[in-house]
Amino acid sequence: MEGALVKKWPLIIVITAVIGLAMAFIIGQLLPNMRTTNSDLAVNITDPALIKQGAYVARTADCVACHTTLGGKEYAGGLPMLTPLGAIYSTNITPDKATGIGNYTFNEFKNAVKHGVRSDNSALYPAMPYPSYQIMPDDDMAAMYAFFMSEVKAVNQPNLKSELPPIANWRWPLAYWQVLFDRKRDFVSETDDAVIARGQYLVEGPGHCGSCHTERGIGFQEIALSNADSNEYLSGAIIDGWRAKSIRGEHRGLGTWTIAELNDFFKTGRTDTTAAFGAMAEVVEHSTQYMTDADLNAMSSYLKTLTPAPNKEVTLPEKKDITTEKLLAGNYDSRGALLYVEYCTVCHRADGKGVPRIFPALDGNSAVYARNADSVLQITLGGGRMPKTPHDRMAFTMPEFTNLADADIAEVVNYVRNSWTNQAPEITVNDVVKMRAFLAKKPKTGTDIAPDLSVKDLDAAAKGAK
Repeated sequence: MEGALVKKWPLIIVITAVIGLAMAFIIGQLLPNMRTTNSDLAVNITDPALIKQGAYVARTADCVACHTTLGGKEYAGGLPMLTPLGAIYSTNITPDKATGIGNYTFNEFKNAVKHGVRSDNSALYPAMPYPSYQIMPDDDMAAMYAFFMSEVKAVNQPNLKSELPPIANWRWPLAYWQVLFDRKRDFVSETDDAVIARGQYLVEGPGHCGSCHTERGIGFQEIALSNADSNEYLSGAIIDGWRAKSIRGEHRGLGTWTIAELNDFFKTGRTDTTAAFGAMAEVVEHSTQYMTDADLNAMSSYLKTLTPAPNKEVTLPEKKDITTEKLLAGNYDSRGALLYVEYCTVCHRADGKGVPRIFPALDGNSAVYARNADSVLQITLGGGRMPKTPHDRMAFTMPEFTNLADADIAEVVNYVRNSWTNQAPEITVNDVVKMRAFLAKKPKTGTDIAPDLSVKDLDAAAKGAK
């Protein structure tokens, strides 16, 4: 008897596992229904005022950035998003009835945007920032629905399948992710100040700043969705190979920024000393430049209320600039100094101050001396351009320097990050090798692509700015 039972154990285990998986599947199919809500709002999708409001809300939510691929039709999807397991692609959210959301009712639209549930009751990938959008009011959802159904041009473009392996591509386990990491919540203001409260809402909700600027946990969840959750909120993270800096109050965050500088940065993508590149350039180009001055000021004002992130330097020790004098005297005392003079001084100058609103400063630029050097490495190897806005003369570019050896990239990056008044941890050649391999697989986006400019072209631009 015992022997026969031992022989049956593998079969019992298999049957139990199959039953357990079947039950998990059934429950996973039911869970999304528990998240969805129905609204009694009657949405007139032809109301011009509602459409206009929806267009603005869609800008604050930056829908176009993720749902438009390079050279593609607006909102038609197809943008690849890299994950450790493979790429997933944004979907077509134009009102096309065959391939887009043209058949969505208002409640189906609202539940997809706010709760991450498709019209077929399947869970959406958390690459869609519905944990942030969840606090947006139904009135704004109604306005966006009117905009997408009446103003956005329908595009017949089938959605692309993800490149995730079969099991990881199952939708029903995402319902459990939502239960664990995306609790239902409403917006709760931290203050009675109307301006600060509006800024908090824009940052925490439609702006979904935490999607990039907050670390992710083991389940790819944001470790905090609001400042009330934790002061790790908005304390910086790595996204798409860029270091999305801390936007809290410490020195390497926004400690040295003024509200006026933040307003300028959100509006134009640059200040006198710095500029947006990479993912932040896309945010400015597609979203923040279109926002009202009042909303930009509200966001900036709120961000400046955030205390320094834990375990990060509130200030840095003072450091005297001895770099400028050496370079001007022709004292190139390291390989990094020689490379900087050969490739960088034409734009960024011997004093590391660049040209205001044209070429960003390297000295005193918190993006340069961040503890994590990924952004500096990516812009050096891959190049990029500032966002296009009507608020400055043109979108200037950073050429790529892929022709330089890995050791030379490491030398010049370390030189820039620790010259003038800058203080930062040094990188290794291995860090350069990893970034080069990452960029080889990364799909190009509009702000990643820089035209092939010569040093002569860049020098002419710099001289013309004087």
